[in-house]
Amino acid sequence: MPIVQLLGKKGFDPETTKILASAFDAAWQALTISGSTFLVNPRRAKTRKVLSKRIIEMGRRGERDSDRLADDALAHLVRFKLRR
Repeated sequence: MPIVQLLGKKGFDPETTKILASAFDAAWQALTISGSTFLVNPRRAKTRKVLSKRIIEMGRRGERDSDRLADDALAHLVRFKLRR
C-alpha cells in the first residue's frame, strides 16, 4: 500500500489510515479492471500520486466513507488529466 507511506506523515489515527488505504486500493483496482491507460508507464507513478493525494486531502476534510473516497479520487483523476 504505497499510500500508507504518505499517510504516516499526515497524523491520521489507525482506523482512518485503514479507511484511506482501503479507498486507494479500491480506486486502483477499479482502474486495473477497466484496463485504463492511466496505468501504462510512465503514467502509472503519476496516477498513484494523484489518487493518493486526493484521498488524503478528502480524509483531511473529514470524509471517512471508503467508497466515496475512491469514487471521488477517480473523478478527480479524470479532471486532473483533462486539465493537462
